[in-house]
Amino acid sequence: MRSVRTTDYHAAGEPFRIVDTSDPGMAPVPGDTVAERCVTAIGPGGSGTAPRPGPLDDVRRLLVREPRGHAGMYGGFVVPPDDDGAHFGVLFWHKDGYSTACGHGTMALGAWAVDTGRVPAPTDGDVQVRIDVPSGRVRATVHRADGRTTGITFRNVPARVGARKVPVATTLGVAEVDIAHAGACYASVRARDLGLEVTRAALPELTRAGQEIRAALATHPATWHPDGPLLSGVYGVILHEELPDTPFGPHQRNVTVFADGQIDRSPCGSGTSARLALLAEDGRLGAGEDLLHESVVGSVFTGRILEGGVTEVTGAAYRTGEHTFTVDPYDALGAGFTL
Repeated sequence: MRSVRTTDYHAAGEPFRIVDTSDPGMAPVPGDTVAERCVTAIGPGGSGTAPRPGPLDDVRRLLVREPRGHAGMYGGFVVPPDDDGAHFGVLFWHKDGYSTACGHGTMALGAWAVDTGRVPAPTDGDVQVRIDVPSGRVRATVHRADGRTTGITFRNVPARVGARKVPVATTLGVAEVDIAHAGACYASVRARDLGLEVTRAALPELTRAGQEIRAALATHPATWHPDGPLLSGVYGVILHEELPDTPFGPHQRNVTVFADGQIDRSPCGSGTSARLALLAEDGRLGAGEDLLHESVVGSVFTGRILEGGVTEVTGAAYRTGEHTFTVDPYDALGAGFTL
């Protein structure tokens, strides 16, 4: 009977299931860097959005499929870092494969590193957790007060704008789409351009629109990243709407559709970085101002842009459980199923 141990968190409602590959029974993922390990995990000829038979992929599928997981599950394999400058590395995964960036997961990993004692933390004050991810080195600053974690600030790799107002035809009409890279490539579109509002009731239409836009941009040159195919191609589509500004800056609500029509329950950490780059280029976000970024479930991240396109996104992460999942050899459903 095989077993897999996980520690689960959520950040603003989006789950993150952590698997430490140093645990007994976990196969190593070959590669000299986290980016190389990500390519290995995807598998020969694969892409970041399709299941491939790479190392540990049976574990990924086990943890995202029912009855142990669900279609919206997200997680990461903790692996060695690129060098001693980081505390550890991580390979991000979801139901349909692997991703190069994950802001909410970085927040969860920061909390996990402190909770487990992997990174010593003060009773009061901040501690930095440095993490190598496929898109580069990121940082989670864990904020502490009275012996508990009160928040995490995720500092991403630099974000940049790829293209503006790209016309894309959907079944709901033509939308003007903005493209930005922030560890992964995101396409942003105003929900009202498609006659939609960012609400739970509209999720089926929002999801369909997101899938159509992602497919339409599959070969668009602005989705290409100079570092190669691993970071290229639209990972997520952000459908957003304006809310009244706060005294500190813009206020928006969004839903991010990623992979094969999955919905980010959080405001999307790396997607928030992409939105910050676009807002800064529009002149809507200046020094000392914050974006209040709200999700479809009402949870919130706050983001700001620094020099050189570097972004910071602040939120909170909470542990939801520790688990030992098993596979009974007599179980006819084996590693699970998806609906």
